Amino acid sequence: MESRAEQPPGRDWRDTVRDGADLALVGILTVLASAPVLTAGAAVGTASAAVHDWLSTGSWPTARRTLSRFARGLLPGLPVTLLGLGGVGLLATNLVVVATGRVPGAAVGLAVTTVVATALLGYAAAIVVEVGRTGGIGWRSAASQAARACLDHPATCAALAGTSLVAVLLAVLVTPVAVPILAGYTLAAVHAVARRRALTRTELS
Repeated sequence: MESRAEQPPGRDWRDTVRDGADLALVGILTVLASAPVLTAGAAVGTASAAVHDWLSTGSWPTARRTLSRFARGLLPGLPVTLLGLGGVGLLATNLVVVATGRVPGAAVGLAVTTVVATALLGYAAAIVVEVGRTGGIGWRSAASQAARACLDHPATCAALAGTSLVAVLLAVLVTPVAVPILAGYTLAAVHAVARRRALTRTELS
């Protein structure tokens, strides 16, 4: 089956509306599945795999396949969730400390922390894309692949970081009820950026 990028033209506004509604539903379901917190890793991995399927084949996985992926991803996603929460908490604490001037050289510390946080955001986005390519599981191999991709192609990591940063800023600015919808669009955006950067590298090589 042809990928979405290779499909012949002929799509109209109804297809765009349908795609937008599908992505909004993915975001809403992902947030709902992440509500118990410890299931967040499995939820994100499953959603990333669904978006990968959609971009690759033009169709979404069945509900049965999605539920199977979610169930298989619960245990592998648990340490990922805990590490993610710990990392976010540590960075947030560091930002608060340096932003309030409680330590010497707060301006430099704030700049360094912001750069590190942005780089980690790009790396995290790369991991999410990679785990989506393996059916929502295999977080350890996804982390390794993402690290290698970011080191070999820092522009891709920067593009993913920028995309994710825009999503974070939008999440702060929009009404809270729109955040779940934004989650689906963000997943699609990071997948699209990773694919586009890969195609660009192939064309230049």
